[in-house]
Amino acid sequence: MPYLRHVPADPSAPHPGDDSRRGAGARPVPGYDPRAHWVVSVAVVVVGLLTIRPMGPSGRGLAVALLFVVNSAALLARRLPEHRVPQRIALVWLSLGVVAAAALIGLSSSGTGYLFAFFLAGHIGYRLDTRPALVLAGVCSLLCGAVLYLRLGPGHEALPWVFGLTTGVPVVIGIVNRSRRQAVRAAIDAAEAAERAARAEARTAVLSERGRIARDVHDVLAHSLAGINMQLELADALIDTGDLEKVREAHAKAHRLVKESLEQAQWTVHALREDVLPLRESLAAMLASSGHPGVLAVTGTVRELPAPAGRNLLGIAQEALTNAARHAPGGAVAVELAFAPASTALRIRNRPATRPAVPGAGSGMGLIGMRERVALLGGTLTAGPVTEGPHQGDWQVEAVIPQ
Repeated sequence: MPYLRHVPADPSAPHPGDDSRRGAGARPVPGYDPRAHWVVSVAVVVVGLLTIRPMGPSGRGLAVALLFVVNSAALLARRLPEHRVPQRIALVWLSLGVVAAAALIGLSSSGTGYLFAFFLAGHIGYRLDTRPALVLAGVCSLLCGAVLYLRLGPGHEALPWVFGLTTGVPVVIGIVNRSRRQAVRAAIDAAEAAERAARAEARTAVLSERGRIARDVHDVLAHSLAGINMQLELADALIDTGDLEKVREAHAKAHRLVKESLEQAQWTVHALREDVLPLRESLAAMLASSGHPGVLAVTGTVRELPAPAGRNLLGIAQEALTNAARHAPGGAVAVELAFAPASTALRIRNRPATRPAVPGAGSGMGLIGMRERVALLGGTLTAGPVTEGPHQGDWQVEAVIPQ
């Protein structure tokens, strides 16, 4: 009996490039071999062309030839990507293919026409959702079994038309392949999402580090170089007056600022290297180098702070002292480091200027940088004149960070 020939083991081989979410240029899901699927489909068509009979220009042969063309088109359409064929259109296309396959089995007298039904059933499970796939595969089995039964007659042996009922079985293979494809895709999507999140996190970390370096560079260079430049310009102006004593004084101030800038640069290098600096000792050394020894007052139980907290508090102190030297030259400076159970507070207070400040424009980034440093630590910063109490009229910067 021509309908009892060998059936290929994998009639539902998945086609490539059918990812509706990735588009035409998407990567194929691992496990797909487009060339193999194409070769198998073409092989079924070629074998059918050589074996299915009758096939001719008129009568029954013409009908078989037309059905063969329709079946071939339905089978080769498996290569169409899913994003280009909506589910409803795929359902119509595969339903017509099933009807054409059953009709081809009924009209042909020999050949491998049944292969079209097997391969289409497998692709039904791969292309459609489970429920419509099972329904359409059942229709395919019933149609093929009924065609064989009616063609052979009720008195014929049962094996041929029972064989027709099995044409819908490959739908299970298609459903399994579709489930595997979806699992692989989900794993790929999860990996890509994790990669995007890692890239975003790395970019955020880079931007945060660039902001920190920018603040440190500003603290060291902006005010120091501006002060040195003003002293040198003042010395140049005083040369024309012939007052050498004031020229020497201006040069001495410029040299002192250079020395302070070098020391501040060392602090910044330590901070950029993530060195853990003892806050109290570092503050005392910073005050001594800036001409304010012995003004640090420490209250509460001293404890070591995390490296980021200590580094940022030192940066705030550095910026506040630089601002005091620029805007209130000669004014006394007092620094208090207060350790409370739930917080640590740093206060830098300076008295009004005792000598004229050299005019010059700052960068405007000092206070912004201090607020950014405190925000990174989850604390608060206040800066402004003291309006009451024994220190009324002083200017105070206070940074409070949680424990």
